[in-house]
Amino acid sequence: MGQSVLILLAIFIPVLWGLVLLVKPEFKNRKALLTVSGAGLIIAAVLGCAVIFGGEQEVLLFSFGKNMNIFFQVDAVSRLFATVVTVVWVLAGFYSFEYMKHEKEEKRYFGFYVLVFGILYALVFAGNMITYYLFYEMMTLLSMPLILHSKTKEAIMGGLKYMLYSLFGAYMVLFGIYFLNKYALTLNFTVGGALDMQAVAGNEGILLVAAFAMIAGFGVKAGMFPLHAWLPTAHPVAPAPASAVMSGIIVKMGVLGILRVIFSLFGADFIRGTWVQTVWLVLSLITVFMGSMLAYREKITKKRLAYSTVSQISYILFGMALLVPEGLTGALLHVIFHAVIKSTLFMCAGAIIYKTGKTSVDELKGIGKEMPITIWCYTFAAAALIGFPPASGFISKWYLAVGALESGIATFSWLGPVVLLISALLTAGYLLPITVNGFLPGKDFDYGSLKKKEPVKMMLIPIMILAVLTILLGVFPTPLTEYIAGIVNMVL
Repeated sequence: MGQSVLILLAIFIPVLWGLVLLVKPEFKNRKALLTVSGAGLIIAAVLGCAVIFGGEQEVLLFSFGKNMNIFFQVDAVSRLFATVVTVVWVLAGFYSFEYMKHEKEEKRYFGFYVLVFGILYALVFAGNMITYYLFYEMMTLLSMPLILHSKTKEAIMGGLKYMLYSLFGAYMVLFGIYFLNKYALTLNFTVGGALDMQAVAGNEGILLVAAFAMIAGFGVKAGMFPLHAWLPTAHPVAPAPASAVMSGIIVKMGVLGILRVIFSLFGADFIRGTWVQTVWLVLSLITVFMGSMLAYREKITKKRLAYSTVSQISYILFGMALLVPEGLTGALLHVIFHAVIKSTLFMCAGAIIYKTGKTSVDELKGIGKEMPITIWCYTFAAAALIGFPPASGFISKWYLAVGALESGIATFSWLGPVVLLISALLTAGYLLPITVNGFLPGKDFDYGSLKKKEPVKMMLIPIMILAVLTILLGVFPTPLTEYIAGIVNMVL
């Protein structure tokens, strides 16, 4: 089978599978629904892996004008992101089979869940900005029902906020695409950039505005200040597995958008040393500190994790904005590590909610005695996010700090590491109390009221796999860092 056909199958089979789940009359029993949904996830993952491990490949689906092509290609960046999408989406999907038992409208949830899987493959395999933008908007529209699922007032408001913020960001990206189409040789993702420098001469000012508009537009999905507020509104109201993939995967599509825009269209040299780089660095560091501080003060568990995502994604944006090899290496490592870590944390929070109904951090005293495996998994992920060696988060944050120190950028070369260190301390402050109070509730605690409440294997196994990955990726980082070094050498 041709590799180009595999790309299309990986994208459109889960899309069609999800549509069938949505439009087909109710299944006779829940087991049939889960069987069909699970089959859809597995088939999509197998096809995705076939593309990831295949050779270099591309396919032009159709064209409708100058630079207006629906075009897919597989390169080193798309393989990296596709692997992360596959692992997290499948594990969170199987976790959902048990978790969603206490939610209504499961058929709708699994229909959209499988459908969005295909859309994400279309995004990571997009070969140009037109294709990326088209499927980026589809992802926003089709992931919104995952937030709205419970149809409570809070869920509806969270979904609407997600949509409004996303649409505003999309308009900013569209503004940038207009000028790119005018001043770029192509909208295809090209190593080193695609600007026509003869046409650009004398028009650098407006192109810098366009570049910043696109950074800010994709930054909405990535939760960059000041357009971050949708995350702490949307995450707490969505089902836990939806929160896991929203935080682990969906927000990373904003990161991928910025990566493609800066390194494959404008080119790093065009941005380096300009006001765009300075403002980008400032906003990312503000977001890192602000997100950590808000998470530290928040008492609702899932909302605390949502603010944590706001902070941690801007670690990635900061590393990218440095425009140096070490910084970009740290950023790409953190894309992977954060996806695994934060999915673990949200799924642990979901397991606690599912088994106990407790949603506040203050209610979790003694939870480690009742759910020891879950809380140990949470602890491993928390240690990785804080940056304790040898867990994965330590590796990515080390590269980010080194990148800042060696960047030579006035102020940011020392301010960046300082903010990252403060954020790490705050991260310890808002994550570790759950572990400490969970296992050591104190002598005044009523130990007689404790009962084992560990979730079933369908929920526990995905959590355990991800928790182990948070450590193993840090203990054995060399294959990953070498692969990413190859990407960095191409784009910088």
